[in-house]
Amino acid sequence: MQNQTQNGRFSPHLPNQRLEKLTAWGRASSSVAYVYRPGNTEQLAELFELARQTRRTVGFRAGGNSYGDAPANSENIVVSLARMNRILDWNPENGRLRVEPGVTLQRVWEYTLGDGWWPAICTGTMKTTMGGCAAMNTHGKNAWKVGHFGDHVYEFDLMLPSGEIITCSRQQNSDLFHAAIGGFGMLGCFTSLTLQLKRVYSGLLHVEALTRPTLHDTFTYFDEHLHDSDYLVGWLDAFATGSQLGRSELHRGVLLAPGDDPAPEQTLRLESQRLPDAIMGIIPNSVIWRFQRPFWNNLGMRFVNLGKYRAAKLRDGSSYRQPHALFHFLLDHFDWDKPFGPGGLIQYQPFIPAANAEAAFSEILRLCQRRGLPNYLSVLKRHRPDDFLISYGMDGYSMAMDFRLTSGNREDVVKLTRELDEIV
Repeated sequence: MQNQTQNGRFSPHLPNQRLEKLTAWGRASSSVAYVYRPGNTEQLAELFELARQTRRTVGFRAGGNSYGDAPANSENIVVSLARMNRILDWNPENGRLRVEPGVTLQRVWEYTLGDGWWPAICTGTMKTTMGGCAAMNTHGKNAWKVGHFGDHVYEFDLMLPSGEIITCSRQQNSDLFHAAIGGFGMLGCFTSLTLQLKRVYSGLLHVEALTRPTLHDTFTYFDEHLHDSDYLVGWLDAFATGSQLGRSELHRGVLLAPGDDPAPEQTLRLESQRLPDAIMGIIPNSVIWRFQRPFWNNLGMRFVNLGKYRAAKLRDGSSYRQPHALFHFLLDHFDWDKPFGPGGLIQYQPFIPAANAEAAFSEILRLCQRRGLPNYLSVLKRHRPDDFLISYGMDGYSMAMDFRLTSGNREDVVKLTRELDEIV
């Protein structure tokens, strides 16, 4: 329900100085909302009461890393949880970490790695927050093996719209536990989360890099190596056609066992995990997008994808040891969103049962090419089912696809996604 004055202005019950334009990470959508930044649970409860009094809905935002409009709540209240960012408790004996919802993934691993613990689930950026990861039940490159983010939440405290705080776990208030994780914040707000981290014996992973010439060969490799991999991810050349449709570069990661690393005390240090801040020590990462921008069109990206595949062929079959942070957080190497220009990008990510995935993804890639709208980045992952109420988990595959939006193609991309929905 909207409260407006007779002249159509925003409700006087909320101060106009609270109005902010919020833009999604992908910069393809934005909205204007009343933004509040509580620092504790008392202030959060006051905002729920304010929403009741002014008949507004409440949405939550912290890191602002959603590709689309997940944190949008136009003309209503948006609660930024960025200030609720304390680490509340850490037990290095069992790997359980209790945090407030605004704590980022970066703070988690930087806090725990020295004790030999790493987040069980890593998104492509370390800027995501724990509250956001739980609300969206995010996944990583090991989803088929260890599940999604919610599978590693031991318990959480949830503030209901009434202001009441309820502790939930698989044993206590189990129904609410399974509904709030992956619930988009629709049931309340996480005020603390206890996470179960994963024991690691080195700051390095054993990584194998290889290519596959077709989508069928890519799926075959996944099927053959799910049992002996800890992480597995594939990049697909969305521009390749004909017999080379779905050609790929794959990265397989395996955790090091105790004793495999001769100097774990060194590799577990934060200094060993720092991402490079420049290419070849010359071009700062912060300006790389300016050099990429001229290539961020269909013709340019065709050559970029071709070059990436051919470069991958040169190191096909290579293996090496790589820091965890360098392996996981590819979106933090440079500003991936900026080369897409003012229109931004959207991500379309279908999830398909394993038996149908190859055929469906083949048709999706062909359709995008026929429409003249190939996506600029395709990433393949394997998944498994979970037991949460709102779940996208399944015994199958996902293919994340990043599409550039411009003033000229926006309507066509939207139409394309509707056609893709029919295939899915």
